[in-house]
Amino acid sequence: MKCLRPAVLEIPPENWYCDGCRSKHPEESTRDGSSKSRKRYFGIIAKYISPEVPQKRRKRLPKKSTKFLPYVPANDVESRNRQMDSLRFALQSKNVAFSDKLTYSHDMAPKSANQSKYEADDIQELSTEDYITIKKCKAMMKGGKCPPLKVVFDEVEGYKVEADGPIKAMTFLAEYTGDVDFVRNRRDDENFDSFMTLLTYRDSEEEDGLFICPDKRGNIARFISGITTILRKKKKNLKSVRYNVRGKCHVYLVALRNIKKGERLCFDYNGQDNGYDTQHFI
Repeated sequence: MKCLRPAVLEIPPENWYCDGCRSKHPEESTRDGSSKSRKRYFGIIAKYISPEVPQKRRKRLPKKSTKFLPYVPANDVESRNRQMDSLRFALQSKNVAFSDKLTYSHDMAPKSANQSKYEADDIQELSTEDYITIKKCKAMMKGGKCPPLKVVFDEVEGYKVEADGPIKAMTFLAEYTGDVDFVRNRRDDENFDSFMTLLTYRDSEEEDGLFICPDKRGNIARFISGITTILRKKKKNLKSVRYNVRGKCHVYLVALRNIKKGERLCFDYNGQDNGYDTQHFI
């Protein structure tokens, strides 16, 4: 299993064919129902319907635009299928179900706990134009047009994400998703390093708040590498920003600069620019 590409840590539950066998025997890829399984796993809708965009004259933006750009999916279906399969196998190896949105469980934090008005620090307001861009990207994913990203396995570092095509600066790539839970419930969790801060309560003496926990449900964002402050300048090509979206907090991942095909994606969790250096940690 180590030599499989993409790497698979556990035997997949359904019939599976490597890219080499699939290209030699294309009839096998349809016979095993992998296309149907992929659509079922990612909740893909056969007919992609683009969300309606208000027809108005757009103002000319300055050279350095601060508006989100929608990602550009791969042109050919085979490339997109390989990208989605790499994510599916990575999630299945971690026993994580795919989810492209925040989820609220009865035994965790309720949806009413996620209100941006409770936030202790400043939180950015999402503009209408950026909201439309994100809706378009979510609809593209529903139509099977995923971001140009793939999950690869490294024997030393584990799973990581690489660009599978060129990505322009300010391109929206993903929302950090998973179960929303209270910080007090997760302080001693063994998966703590993959949790993302969603909200810090203003009036909490214990600095309690909400985490996004991708240990049971999540998407490609959970495999994107976090970096130390020392490596930030050279390696950081994404930023994670918390936004107030219609009264709720969300965390979005956006390209900081132009990214080349094959480049590894890295970002600072919650953009903590004043975080401590970790180059001396063992």
